[in-house]
Amino acid sequence: MHELLKQFKYTFIESAINLIPILIIIIGFQVLVFQSIPDDIITISIGFLVVVIGVTFFLMGLEIGIFPLGNSLSSEFLERNSQFWFAIFGFCLGFGASIAEPAIIAVASQAGEITNGALNPLTLRIIIAFSVGFITAFGILRTILGWSISKIIVGGYLLVLIITYFTPPSIIGLAYDSGGVATNVATVPLIVALGIGIASALQGRSVLKDGFGFVALAAITPMISIQIYGIIVLGSDFGLNNLEQVIEVVDDEAHYEAGFTVFQVLADLFKTFLNLIPIIITILFFQYFIIKKPLSNISGVVFGFLFLVIGLYGFIVGIKLGLFPIGESIAQSLINMNNVLYIYLFAFLIGFGTTMAEPALIAIIKQADKMSTTRLNVIIIRLLVALGVGLGILVGAYKIVNGYNIWFLITFLYSIVVFLTIFAPKNMVAFAFDLGGVTTSEITVPIVTAFGLFLATNIEGRSPLLDGFGLIAFASIFPMITVLLYSIINDKLMVK
Repeated sequence: MHELLKQFKYTFIESAINLIPILIIIIGFQVLVFQSIPDDIITISIGFLVVVIGVTFFLMGLEIGIFPLGNSLSSEFLERNSQFWFAIFGFCLGFGASIAEPAIIAVASQAGEITNGALNPLTLRIIIAFSVGFITAFGILRTILGWSISKIIVGGYLLVLIITYFTPPSIIGLAYDSGGVATNVATVPLIVALGIGIASALQGRSVLKDGFGFVALAAITPMISIQIYGIIVLGSDFGLNNLEQVIEVVDDEAHYEAGFTVFQVLADLFKTFLNLIPIIITILFFQYFIIKKPLSNISGVVFGFLFLVIGLYGFIVGIKLGLFPIGESIAQSLINMNNVLYIYLFAFLIGFGTTMAEPALIAIIKQADKMSTTRLNVIIIRLLVALGVGLGILVGAYKIVNGYNIWFLITFLYSIVVFLTIFAPKNMVAFAFDLGGVTTSEITVPIVTAFGLFLATNIEGRSPLLDGFGLIAFASIFPMITVLLYSIINDKLMVK
């Protein structure tokens, strides 16, 4: 217990420090640009404190429960030498976690609304969940068999771009954003742990080269499947003329109703727990009926999932109390100032700041450094990823303000990624691609999505449905570029 409290204290301090960039950005804009203090400053401050507590519990849950569980499951399946059941486990894990994921439900509902019901939300959810399940199973087999991840990912992105050319413009942004939300904050660490566990257990495998790539693959397949479904159902010429002008943006998920009661807190905690039930059921079924062994560290797993639930609930509530109100306030003030330079500056800084505080990113970089024989500079990698997300949100905001075609921008950026992949060290490619997917998680996604929709709603001549989506896609691409560039430069310097 003493060791647990010591770890909690250390993680709490670290989580508080990670939120400092966001605080500096917000305080800087309020004091230096707007020269005012928000009316609900006390509520916002409480929200930030709740975020810190939530992130602390979340990181501890990953460390004591999720990461060890992923490594243990990998070892058990490999010992049984059952690639078939391991792949089936991966499919069930990916499908079960995605079908109940709130962000996927929201994206599917928005797609149905955009197309006036032409795209069925439930069908979309099933397609996305099947895609994630299939690619998780494929990723497990790829890691075991040692297939080149760089060729698979590059081929996947080329396929995405070709399909996008024929996709109705009205759903391109949504399709790309769906790749960012397809794997949730609880699933990502677990599938990363599976990959690391396989690479660690098999002789001749590299953790960085072979253990990563799951998240990147899971981001590609929903982009492909949603666009193909859209082309089949809507036809490639489906456009804005087929749409009703929907001005109101659904934002109930971005706000928290005032007033906490014991019943409300317990109900919300239970709702958070429900999102993890498919993952828990999948793990228990395969552990006891296929592997036929009890969990080796059952207390750690129980506490890990308990901390995960508390952490998820905590920082989602904290975001709604603190980050969303201040984010909307700043965005509205920037638009009222009619100064696009401030909009671009805020877009970059909010992308950078939220990424530095992203708990899943912090946990996975540390885990990669811990398990890999290649020493990683954790701080430099985090800064590079945060810089990439900042640049991505900046470019996305520029696209919204000026109304540029998302397909041309995405094609150009992915071409850069493919080009860099050719020259990057092979052991860093999969890691760099996964970092692009990990950044779009519980803290970054809601803030970035709200910012994009708010801009598109309040700028004349822009449609929140056509122009407001796509920021998540840009936020995923640029970290790949910055990390791949760093790895190329660092590799050249090491050779010299």
